[in-house]
This record gives sequence, structure tokens and C-alpha cells, in this order.
Amino acid sequence: MPAWNAYSFAFGPVIAVLGILVLILILRWAFGRGSSVVAGPARSGPPSEYGVLVVIASPRTYIEGEIWRQGLLEAGLRANLAQTSDGPRLMVWPEDVENANTVLARLK
Repeated sequence: MPAWNAYSFAFGPVIAVLGILVLILILRWAFGRGSSVVAGPARSGPPSEYGVLVVIASPRTYIEGEIWRQGLLEAGLRANLAQTSDGPRLMVWPEDVENANTVLARLK
């Protein structure tokens, strides 16, 4: 039988309280406002905020733009369809502008 000292009765509750405090800190961090681990929704911006991508078309609807984007992808061109504050815009890299315009003329 191990020897028990006068404070051994307090070890269990102290460990339990410390465990609960650690869980509280983890949960406050995970669910705190402004410091979420989950990314927020994307926001729309003007077409000029998309770096070096060049706008080559302004489709009337997002679906029409997606059809055009798929056509460019099938032709081997990298394309991006962005929902900007001015509406959907089809964008490509600067070196692909001429080829993309040629392919897009066939798709329209």
C-alpha cells in the first residue's frame, strides 16, 4: 500500500479543474470572434484588384462565363471567371490574351 500524505485527497479535483480550464481556453480560441480558424467568404472587388490577370470578356451571366471558361480550358488556356463588383469577368494571363480572344470568338 502506498503512503498517502495529508494533501493527497486534493490531487484528483485539482487535475480535473486544470483539465477543464485547458478545454475552456481551447474552445475560446477556436470559437472567438475575429480569430477564426475557418476562412471567411470571398468578397467581390473591382476587376483591377486581380493582379496581372487581364479581362477578356464580360459575360451577361455567370453560367455563360463558365461555358466560355470551359471552352478556353479545353483549348489548353488557363482562364479564371471572377464575380467582380462590376459583374462576372473572364480573365486570362497576359501571354494568353491573343489565343484566348481567338478561341472566344469561335465560342460566341
